[in-house]
Amino acid sequence: MPLSPNLRGALFMIVAMVGFTLNDAITKFSSESMNMAQVMLVRGAFASLFVGLLAWKRGALANPAAMLHPMVAMRVAGEAGATVSFLIALAHLPIGNVSAVMQALPLAVTMGAALVFGESVGWRRWTAIAAGFVGVLIIVRPGFEGFSVYSLMALASVACCAVRDLSTKRIPEAIPTMLVSTATALAMTVLGALLLSPMGGWTPMSGQATAFLALAAVLVLVGYQFIIMAMRSGDISFMAPFRYTALLWSILLGLVIFGDVPDLPMIVGAAIIIGSGLYALYRERVVGRQQPAAESAGPGMAPDGI
Repeated sequence: MPLSPNLRGALFMIVAMVGFTLNDAITKFSSESMNMAQVMLVRGAFASLFVGLLAWKRGALANPAAMLHPMVAMRVAGEAGATVSFLIALAHLPIGNVSAVMQALPLAVTMGAALVFGESVGWRRWTAIAAGFVGVLIIVRPGFEGFSVYSLMALASVACCAVRDLSTKRIPEAIPTMLVSTATALAMTVLGALLLSPMGGWTPMSGQATAFLALAAVLVLVGYQFIIMAMRSGDISFMAPFRYTALLWSILLGLVIFGDVPDLPMIVGAAIIIGSGLYALYRERVVGRQQPAAESAGPGMAPDGI
C-alpha cells in the first residue's frame, strides 16, 4: 500500500535531517585533525563543484550578475557568520548541545520577522519565543560551572542564521535558488581560504580525510534534495515538526561517535525549546489560515556552508 503524501513527505524530511546531521558529525570529526578554516575551504570547494555543476545543468547560471543583488549578498554574509560561529562551537561542544541551541532558530526567525518586517506576532507566539530562549539559557548555563564560552558561538550562529533566513525571504523570485546556493558555496570557500592562516595554516590531509569532507558536501546536497522532495509531497505544516528529529540524530551520533552523554540541563532545555517551537508552529498554522501561505513563517536550518 503506497504511503500518503504527508507520510511520504515526513519520511523525506527525516532523511534530510539524517543527511544534515551526518554532515555535522563528519565536520566535527574532521576538526580533530585540522582547523575549521581548512574544513570550510575543502568542504566548500567540493560543495562549490557539486552545486555549481547542478546549477549549470539546470540553467541557473545564465545571469551570474544576480549574485550581486543586495539581498543575496546579505544572505551570504549571514551564512558566513553563521558557518564560522557554528563550526567553532561544533569543534568545542558536544554535537547534541549545539544542535539543541540551533533548534531555537525558528523562534528567532519569527521574532526577527516581527521586529524587522513588522509581521504580526500575537502574544501567544511571543510567549513561546520567550519560553524557547529560557530553554536556551538552561542549556548555555551562563554564570554556572557548566558554562562554556563556545555556547555563545552557538547563539551567534542562531542570530546569523536568522539574518540569512530573513534576507532569503526578500530575494526576488526571479533569482534561481541554485544560483544563490552557488554564490554561498563559493563565498564559504573563499572565506575558508582567508581564515586559513589566522587559524593555524594548512595541515596535510590523508586521502581518507579528504574523502570524508567530500562526503560531507554530498550529504548536504542530499539533505537539500530531500527537503525539496518533502515540501513537494505534502502539507508543510504537517512535515515541519519532523525537522526536530535532527536533535535526536545529533544526540545519538554524539553518543556513539564522540561518547557525549547528554546531561539533565541539556535535555530539559532542549525539551522546552522544541515544545515552544512546536506551539509557535501550531499558532503560525492557525494564523496562516487567514494569511497567504508565504507569510506564515517556517522553521529554518542550521548553517551548512552552502
